[in-house]
Amino acid sequence: MNAFDLIEMKIPAKAEYVSVARLSIAGIANRMGFDYEAIEDLKVAISEAVTNTVQHAYASDGYGEVTIECGVYADRLEMIVTDRGDSFNMEEIKRSFGPYKRTKPVENLHEGGFGLYIIDALMDHVEINNTYGVTVLMTKYLRKTEVDLNGDQISSKQS
Repeated sequence: MNAFDLIEMKIPAKAEYVSVARLSIAGIANRMGFDYEAIEDLKVAISEAVTNTVQHAYASDGYGEVTIECGVYADRLEMIVTDRGDSFNMEEIKRSFGPYKRTKPVENLHEGGFGLYIIDALMDHVEINNTYGVTVLMTKYLRKTEVDLNGDQISSKQS
């Protein structure tokens, strides 16, 4: 059995509360022994996940809530960001952006949508479930040797 501590917080889905999530994650990661670089990665990843919720999940009614859960294990930190707002189609997002080609001028790049790619680049493992609302599970290991072979790829679970 893998013992862990669970930390949960709920914040309004408003831009002014993104920093609360960042500071909380930084404190947890520091206490766990993550180095400076890893803490910065975790702060960026949580910011992107919460910002996605703020910008997209509750656009129709203008108010909602973000739940952030942190599973603190001996070897890793798991962050789960959940909203109950509007979902999205992950495959459609992947197809619409595709890989960046150096032949394209920077001015022609799409705005937005890169948050999930940034999260994937910074975390060791990412899973997304958009069955009801959106749940993003992000895992960062204390030591790189603990990352599994499939850890660098976003996986999505949809109904």
